[in-house]
Amino acid sequence: MRKILAAVAAAGMVAALPQAANATPQEDLKEFRAYFDKRFPNVPFDDYVNGVYSIDQASREQWESIEDFPPYEIDISAGKEMFNTPFKNGKTYASCFENDGKGVRQNYPYFDTKTGEVVTLEGAINACRVKNGEEPLGWKKGKIAQISAYMAYTSRGNEINIEVPNDERAQEAYERGKAHFYAKRGQLNMACADCHVYNAGNKVRADLLSPALGHVTHFPVYRSKWGELGTLHRRYGGCNKQVRAKPFPAQSDEYKALEYFHTYMSNGLEVNGPGARK
Repeated sequence: MRKILAAVAAAGMVAALPQAANATPQEDLKEFRAYFDKRFPNVPFDDYVNGVYSIDQASREQWESIEDFPPYEIDISAGKEMFNTPFKNGKTYASCFENDGKGVRQNYPYFDTKTGEVVTLEGAINACRVKNGEEPLGWKKGKIAQISAYMAYTSRGNEINIEVPNDERAQEAYERGKAHFYAKRGQLNMACADCHVYNAGNKVRADLLSPALGHVTHFPVYRSKWGELGTLHRRYGGCNKQVRAKPFPAQSDEYKALEYFHTYMSNGLEVNGPGARK
């Protein structure tokens, strides 16, 4: 981990994004896009859905060859089967979602003004199970990742459209996620933004750091490191561990707020999940 810290420090810090305390989400989004447009002027906006492969041609070629026979294909099939298999009461997941759960990934997470909480897609999947008398699934991998992958697959091409309603609690959730994204933490004293904003495109050992813009579009992802599919909150936990910070539980209020902000920053980009990454 010392090597990671040294590599990031050696890469140098570029000018930070303005973080005005009173900036609106719309202003944040405008600044966020403008920052990456300036940092990577040759990358089209819609190509950020491809993560690090949008900024590195050599890695992109290897990734594209993997996508010819995607390792997550079997997970999509498994997720589809589970999605359509009736619960004990005869209902299916489709009964819990708009449009029968197809083509809705781009609307998650959203802030529920009735409950005062951020609702993630995985949270909605488990809520559906509980509502229909079934036990909830684990949050990070396995069946919930497969169901989420299938739902993402049915949403490919749909533009992410996250809203922050005119509700004080929604604003607080957004600001909490924003604060998490930019806050230093762990023994290495690093923030999400240190790697994926200020040092995006720089190397940590042999790996390029990916831009935060577009991060969420391709989740859940099959990572070669994992050898399986995993959710976004699994990745958040792994990032915290890498900076020697204690991870928050998956689907904690902290990670849900982070996902809310993180996804809002990719508004306008298309869903292309599930994806494959190193």
